[in-house]
Amino acid sequence: MRAAVFGLYRVRVPMYSVAAVILIANVVVLNVVLPEPVLAAWRVLLFAALAAMLCAALLSYLVPRWLPARPTRAVTPPISGRWIALNSPATKTPSHGVRAYGQTYAIDLVADPTGTARPEFGGPAMRVATSYPAFGEPVFAMLDGTVVRASDWRRDHRARSNAAGFIYLMMEGMIRQLGGPGFIVGNHVTIRNDDGTYATVAHLRQGSVAVRAGDRITAGTRIGECGNSGNSSEPHVHAQLMDRASFWTAEGLPMAFAGITLGEDLTQVTALPADGQHMIAAEGKGHP
Repeated sequence: MRAAVFGLYRVRVPMYSVAAVILIANVVVLNVVLPEPVLAAWRVLLFAALAAMLCAALLSYLVPRWLPARPTRAVTPPISGRWIALNSPATKTPSHGVRAYGQTYAIDLVADPTGTARPEFGGPAMRVATSYPAFGEPVFAMLDGTVVRASDWRRDHRARSNAAGFIYLMMEGMIRQLGGPGFIVGNHVTIRNDDGTYATVAHLRQGSVAVRAGDRITAGTRIGECGNSGNSSEPHVHAQLMDRASFWTAEGLPMAFAGITLGEDLTQVTALPADGQHMIAAEGKGHP
């Protein structure tokens, strides 16, 4: 019974997504004259979609408290220089408010170099992505392993840089959900370590990915550049570990960056910065 529940929990995201598509399609069906047998079959499908959505919601609420604790994995930082953390699991988990797409322990990193101003929230609703110091910064592999997915065809859109822009981001995010996780994470690279751990960095710059599926690489290898693709409010690097390659069924795994400094303390540690905390990582350093 327990195994069946965990199995259903694994597929809760596609279950919810398919149900949502059926419910949205119902708006169209209501305005179409259908033969009674077809309409009767549609009612059954609609009831099944409602039941699946309720089941997915219950699984999302109940099962996480039964999940076993996972050990924290030390990884190479995916960036170099001075960055600030947002949506960090060092502050709360799940860090992004949801466990879907393997994001339980994900972290967002925004470049904030000394002497270079990062645009503050407010002002224009949609600043150009190149206004931000993170845009175009190199991104590195967090683990040794084999590239299983490398995508960089999605465009870099403007930042959503004030309240109106952020509301727009939330609305377009709901539409992106219908396209699947690829439209959420944007351009990304996923690497499989030999122990079965998967490392993903996301929101990469269009056309910047320097590796392809099947490539064997080492931690610290430059694999792309920071961009603003996918469901992103401003150019940043989204990093996460997962237990499977598929965002649909993966569970997030805890991680910590090796060889970084936090805040004003120059002591090197293996940790993650909390929300609003700065970290500094040296290029090529911190291999766990």
